Amino acid sequence: MEGFTDITTGVARRGYLEVVAELQSRFPNPDDIVLEKDKKDFAKLFGEYLRVENILQNYDEFAGLKALQSIDMDDVQAVEAFKEKFYLNDDDLAAMQNIKLPSERTIQDYRSTYNDTREWLRREKAANDKESANIDWDDVVFEVDLLKSQEINLDYILELIFEHNKKNKSKAHLIEEVRRLIRASLGNRAKEGLIVDFINQTNLDDINDKASIIDAFFSFAQTEQKCEAEELIRSESLNEGAAKRYITASLKREYASENGTELNSTLPKMSPLNPQYKTKKQSVFQKIADFVEKYKGVGGQI
Repeated sequence: MEGFTDITTGVARRGYLEVVAELQSRFPNPDDIVLEKDKKDFAKLFGEYLRVENILQNYDEFAGLKALQSIDMDDVQAVEAFKEKFYLNDDDLAAMQNIKLPSERTIQDYRSTYNDTREWLRREKAANDKESANIDWDDVVFEVDLLKSQEINLDYILELIFEHNKKNKSKAHLIEEVRRLIRASLGNRAKEGLIVDFINQTNLDDINDKASIIDAFFSFAQTEQKCEAEELIRSESLNEGAAKRYITASLKREYASENGTELNSTLPKMSPLNPQYKTKKQSVFQKIADFVEKYKGVGGQI
């Protein structure tokens, strides 16, 4: 194997192991990262982890190291198959066993905290006037593109629900695992409540294969989407026709926009000069934006 013997990879490997060691030493429990300084230090360090990991993704040895974590070393056949797949001899395997990678669960927890920190910063900046804000995070770059490149898609999450349910019938345990996975994802975080509701309201034991659980979820989500859209329109006293057109268009492009007249046409009759107009418009926009983030990609009609 070439892998870490290549000079570029060698540097990346040392950087990776050093960053992992620092993460585990300084932030052993991501739930304890509550102070702003700790959030900032963690965001910098985990961003560095993502950059180094991204380099290593191109090398077979790193793929082998990650795959090794799930191999039962007492299973002779599995070990031999692993060695054959990655062209390893016994010495290579012994060397790889000495390299300890963080578990997938640990990395999921770090990703979740990284996403939470990014969202916290966005809210803090939005809540403070730029000139009076005390937050200075200009030296922190959130590696959104790297997160997206390793994004966990919705089908994978649903297939995992099917597999976990077959192994463990406890819905509480299943929900805990699914929440962990979703929070480590950028694109599916807004669907956490929807997926948990699906688990709670569905007899998963009646679902016989992975394709069926995907179909069941989308059917459930489309029904919830229609009901929630109707409730949103009713509770905000929106112009029904205009609101449905605006929400449908927003779902199609997968984001809500304040530009143009689409949003204005959804609002109840109110003079733009009314002091409450701007507040009402922003409140409606945020609710529709959250709705779109939750239901984008599920299809169906509202």
